[in-house]
Amino acid sequence: MAGLRKGKCYTPVKRAYTRKSKFKKKNYIKAVPTSKIVKFDLGDLKKRFPYRIDLICRKPIQIRHNALESSRTVVNRQLNEQLGGNYNMKIRVYPHHVLRENKMITGAGADRMQTGMQLSFGRPVGVAAQISRNQKVMSVSVDEANVDAAKKALKRATPRLPGKYVIDVVKIQ
Repeated sequence: MAGLRKGKCYTPVKRAYTRKSKFKKKNYIKAVPTSKIVKFDLGDLKKRFPYRIDLICRKPIQIRHNALESSRTVVNRQLNEQLGGNYNMKIRVYPHHVLRENKMITGAGADRMQTGMQLSFGRPVGVAAQISRNQKVMSVSVDEANVDAAKKALKRATPRLPGKYVIDVVKIQ
């Protein structure tokens, strides 16, 4: 069986499409798949930290929920090992956009089993966050001594996310 399609199939930002049908109930996606992101705020949520390190996306892109969850676990594990619980990590984007796929069957006899482009609205297969240019994807707040550790942890998240990213350090007054 085939699993997930490649991430490059979903990275370009596309406008949400709703089909128009004679029958109102066919106009909408019936069920939105659940997001794989478990937590959006991690670490010490009560303490105020003087430095915030942001992971900023350089161009408009779509990030699937499984890529966000993968990068979150990597950053959280790295920060937990090095800093204990002395940090606050926040995922700044939420996957709202429903990804659909019109599954096509190939091979002998496949022409009798599918409708092709007729009724091709597609089934929901996942959700993605649509990111605009220079938008913050993740933020980590730490003390001054732990800024380098937070930068390294965010750097480890970038291979798991599509697109180009910049890490920015902000001093909070």
